[in-house]
Amino acid sequence: VAKDLGLQLPALPDRGVRVVTEGRTQYFFLHGKTGHLVTAERIDREQLCESVEQCVLRCELVVEGEM
Repeated sequence: VAKDLGLQLPALPDRGVRVVTEGRTQYFFLHGKTGHLVTAERIDREQLCESVEQCVLRCELVVEGEM
């Protein structure tokens, strides 16, 4: 993510970069040392989507300040 945004790793915390998902559970986070997007915990598709054929988790990457 850091590479895709053109930011250096030390700049991530300074820019307030964070991952936001719908609902209470945060499924993803941004690893501070690598800048990679990773899962925060194991994701159980059957529990999350039950009988829905196509399961989609939407998230947004928020960067504060100017790009």
